[in-house]
Amino acid sequence: MPIDILMPALSPTMEQGKLAKWLKAEGDTVKAGDIIAEIETDKATMEVEAVDEGILAKILVADGTENVAVNTPIGVIAAEGEDINAAASGGGGKSDKPAETAPQAAQSAPPAAVGEAPKVAAAPKAESAVANPPATAKSYDSSAEFPAGAEIVSMTVREALRDAMAEEMRRDGDVFVMGEEVAEYQGAYKVTQGLLQEFGPKRVIDTPITEHGFAGIGVGAALTGLKPIVEFMTFNFAMQAIDQIINSAAKTLYMSGGQMGCSIVFRGPNGAAARVGAQHSHDYSAWYSNVPGLKVVVPYSASDAKGLLKSAIRDPNPIIFLENEILYGRSFDVPKGDDFLIPIGKAKVVRPGNDVTIVSFGIGMTYALGAAEALAKDGIDAEVIDLRTIRPMDIETVIASVQKTHRCVAVEEGFPQSGVTAEIGMKIMEAAFDYLDAPVARVTGKDVPMPYAANLEKLALPNVGEVVAAAKAVCYR
Repeated sequence: MPIDILMPALSPTMEQGKLAKWLKAEGDTVKAGDIIAEIETDKATMEVEAVDEGILAKILVADGTENVAVNTPIGVIAAEGEDINAAASGGGGKSDKPAETAPQAAQSAPPAAVGEAPKVAAAPKAESAVANPPATAKSYDSSAEFPAGAEIVSMTVREALRDAMAEEMRRDGDVFVMGEEVAEYQGAYKVTQGLLQEFGPKRVIDTPITEHGFAGIGVGAALTGLKPIVEFMTFNFAMQAIDQIINSAAKTLYMSGGQMGCSIVFRGPNGAAARVGAQHSHDYSAWYSNVPGLKVVVPYSASDAKGLLKSAIRDPNPIIFLENEILYGRSFDVPKGDDFLIPIGKAKVVRPGNDVTIVSFGIGMTYALGAAEALAKDGIDAEVIDLRTIRPMDIETVIASVQKTHRCVAVEEGFPQSGVTAEIGMKIMEAAFDYLDAPVARVTGKDVPMPYAANLEKLALPNVGEVVAAAKAVCYR
């Protein structure tokens, strides 16, 4: 039966285009893979391949025709042995391809040579190796995380972290805390305040100033079945313990064939604070998120800090729990209750919007939310997503937002080279390239060691204005 050649879609948002020219004439023999026509939009010129063999019996849409709607029959191919005249007059046979498969086919096609227009295959010939999420990604719904009817209280991030540890220590006798100044001094940032008085020195343990040593003790305890919470005064000091964290904690489960688990939480402040110099200001989010075997959590709000830390303590895997010193004293709403948990690996849509997606984590959320408020005054409706967990990363929630807004700005305090925002941008490119109306933009810390001087430190960090400028750029405003 005759085969209709349909006007393809170059992207999920394309509705019509121009049939620039035919590269085959009526009566020409066509083989699968032959380039039969070129089509144009305001963004690109693409080539169309045939996927069936036969003869081009009839051209239905002439060269140069503008505004040809997607899925409109533009030609008819007669199958081998079929009457060409009958096929040309009949048409209406099976479709050469469904237009919506064009983007997937383009992913599978080999790259075009220099100077050639990229090809759009008429139908996918093989499953693409690039990640292919569902046509419409599903965003995680965080609305049910606060228990219905729970009393809501205002609480600082510092208090939320302390309560999370205390509740889990009451619940499970295998949980204990260790680190520098966590006991007698109540914690360098008072996060462990009151724990020594309640649980005693056997479960709240002051350690010498030797990160490599006490991190190793913690890993050993975890390998025997205990559940340590190891506090680093700053994650900059955890560089002394990185062998224990990566080569022992992260890899032992795999190297033991699943026989030796390591349920341990490494927690403490990460990234810049206020005039503490380069050796106390490094953001290690991207470092640890590179390591298979680790989970990396970076909370922003007090409720997320509490719910995620409780989930981390209960998790059988080693967890890197990155806090921020600037956020410790900020207050947020938190539901009361000992069983309040936030699932690891799920992002949160903090502010719904339709015009541009702004995605961040940890203290980067202060810039993202501040920018969203400023953009709203200019008529730009930004959707703000808090990743909360860097590894595993809930990219599906990000993709669902990008499919709606068609634009994305990713924000972090870390360096741009090999940063978390670079990973976000690449994942969007792999899974939602055809939904983008502008390149993904990044706002990061500057590519320099953190200065000590207050004015230079301010210049080295991201700010709300930079996020606003990036959002306006991707919105062409």
